[in-house]
Amino acid sequence: MIKLLVVDDSALMRRLLVEIFTAAGDFDVEIARNGTEALEKLVDFAPDVVTLDIHMPDMDGLACLDQIMLIRPCPVVMVSSLTAEGADETLEAMALGAVDFIAKPRGAVSLEIDAVAPELVEKVRQASAARISRAARLRERMRARASGAGIRKAPARARPTKRLAPPQGALAGDGLVLVGCSTGGPPALDALLGKLASDFPWPIVVAQHMPASFTGPLARRLDRLCALEVSEVVKTTPLLPGHAYIGRGDADLLITRRGGALCATAAPSDPALFWHPSVDRLVASAMELAAPESLVGVLMTGMGADGARAMTELKAAGGCTIAESADTAIVWGMPGALVAADGASIVAPLDRIAAELTALFAR
Repeated sequence: MIKLLVVDDSALMRRLLVEIFTAAGDFDVEIARNGTEALEKLVDFAPDVVTLDIHMPDMDGLACLDQIMLIRPCPVVMVSSLTAEGADETLEAMALGAVDFIAKPRGAVSLEIDAVAPELVEKVRQASAARISRAARLRERMRARASGAGIRKAPARARPTKRLAPPQGALAGDGLVLVGCSTGGPPALDALLGKLASDFPWPIVVAQHMPASFTGPLARRLDRLCALEVSEVVKTTPLLPGHAYIGRGDADLLITRRGGALCATAAPSDPALFWHPSVDRLVASAMELAAPESLVGVLMTGMGADGARAMTELKAAGGCTIAESADTAIVWGMPGALVAADGASIVAPLDRIAAELTALFAR
């Protein structure tokens, strides 16, 4: 049984969530009415996963999350509204350590929640098995627990990179880096794009599974944090070196050609595909217009297998692909599927992927 702590100040929302997860059959559910009560039950109940409302009186969800990650780190799924404010708060929560979020139903909650129940259960089920870095904020946790008693941080274990079939020569000319991610993706994008120089030679195009109201705030946040110029693709956009492009949520992201130049464009989502923006569709569209040798695929944390099929085809055709290793992926679904299909040229921990990308141009 998965031990789930539901934290919400709404009695109606608590009741509906308890009913949904109890009916799923594999959850042992406990509730908390606010952040303070949640922290008390964090130790007594020892949940495998927490759903956490952002807006609560006294101690809001962000403050509670911050304390959870200090006291007893465990997977947390935020319950967020699909608004610009909700997006900014959710991205902040993911930076603090939340692994995923679920959208709070709009309108009549009791009528709409049944429609999102299957996705909600699956997200929380997947999150319960997510990898939470025990190294993150270790110094603060030790200080909180030991009151400065001189406990020293253990040296980090070196995480190896596996180069299975990287290109023999340095990349040159015009090309694209195609990035796919889902659950745990925003902080992974922080780590990847934040380490790349402003003169990185190829444009970077990102398909991150997210609702449309979140991808704009995500792009603006990354633009503030990175040396690269980062923007959301809302119309046909020429692709330039030193830039990263985030696909608009609830749509698909395609590579097109206009006047001889490669562009990115937002297209209506393909109903035959489950995740959007679709990584498989992004990579396939790029392969129709560019030589495999001028494409690099990067598949990072996320549930499911989106991107694994197309990137395996890219590698087989002569392109280079990088999969995030199981050591660092919050959910090793997408990159794990790429590795299992023998579709990864390089398997690297998150903190090495930017260096691996840069090295491809210096061989």
